[in-house]
Amino acid sequence: MPELMPVTPKIITWARERAGFSIEAAKADSRCRKIAEWESGENYPSYPQLEHMADKFRIPVAVFFFPDPPDLPAIEQTFRTLGPDQIADIPPRIRLLLRKARTFQMGLEELNGGRNPAARLIIRDLAFRPGDDIRRIADDLRHYLGVTPARQSEWKNADSALDEWRRILLDVGVYVFKDQFRAPEYSGFCLYDDEFPIIYVNNTTANTRQIFTLFHELGHLLFHTSGVDTQGDDFVDRLTGDERRIEVHCNRLAACFLVPEDRFGEALRNRPATEETAAALAQHFHVSREVIFRKFLDRDLITTAEYKQAAKKWDDQAGNQGRPGGNHYYTKIAYLGTEYIKLAFQHFYQNRIDDIQLAEILGTKPKHLTRLEEYVLKKEN
Repeated sequence: MPELMPVTPKIITWARERAGFSIEAAKADSRCRKIAEWESGENYPSYPQLEHMADKFRIPVAVFFFPDPPDLPAIEQTFRTLGPDQIADIPPRIRLLLRKARTFQMGLEELNGGRNPAARLIIRDLAFRPGDDIRRIADDLRHYLGVTPARQSEWKNADSALDEWRRILLDVGVYVFKDQFRAPEYSGFCLYDDEFPIIYVNNTTANTRQIFTLFHELGHLLFHTSGVDTQGDDFVDRLTGDERRIEVHCNRLAACFLVPEDRFGEALRNRPATEETAAALAQHFHVSREVIFRKFLDRDLITTAEYKQAAKKWDDQAGNQGRPGGNHYYTKIAYLGTEYIKLAFQHFYQNRIDDIQLAEILGTKPKHLTRLEEYVLKKEN
């Protein structure tokens, strides 16, 4: 007999009603035929039934174990910089990840007692307005993070650069999670919070693109907004007013921070503005070729048509390469980060949560917990 999951009955009711299903409509699904019993607390679903219900109602599995229905604001309230057309275009998979990110945020609040453990919290120490000079913001940010351009260029490759930036952001109170977005036009998003700001990155994009996304989203957090990062200019071109200005500023901040103008000028000296030069400079700064080509365009070294043609070619190449499946445990570590996983295990060993709650916090099954911990320890050693 399958093990039953002791979920919170009123959460099932909340999830069903939020998704727009009546009891009768939900029961028409053979795998939810006992939902009335689950909502009354007379019975509990099995894990496969719980996973199916989570997929059907478009919420993460972990939410069913919360003591009360979570406070999940509408997308319109979360992403105030987006217009109604952009909100309407957000696909179901991204909406699910937005809710998943919010559960991670609430998990961090619970695991840390409502207080960010970072010694410094960047969103409190730095505050900018969209009208501020981008170069000054980039300089202030680099000084605060304590990473010189020389140190940045010494990192071995884009993989190690991404790991370093993620660790550095964690040190200043910003948690980074990753996942498969299954929507290639979306690179990432962030959820602003006074205590636990989160950046969520599309793991299927190139590491250089993920690095750019980190700092685009950090820009949103420093402007005290949640935001979404998409590839290409079409998304930004459809925005107006403050919404457009903030998105443009976040793009410029990421490019200016990762490739400082003075360093870029030195590296470019006596070199032609070609794709070959872009590839070499991209490797030096650990950014994408598109970022370098954009800087060529900003300096009027290439035409808009040349930029778009090259960007499309590189985007097509990245899409054709794909990302092969890997080890389940290393993937989980890459998505959640070792610090978040270790924090959850710490609470488990302190008997503050049980193995089922631990599994839900980590988005895995109880039978995988032992191996996951082994892989975390192996990665650190």
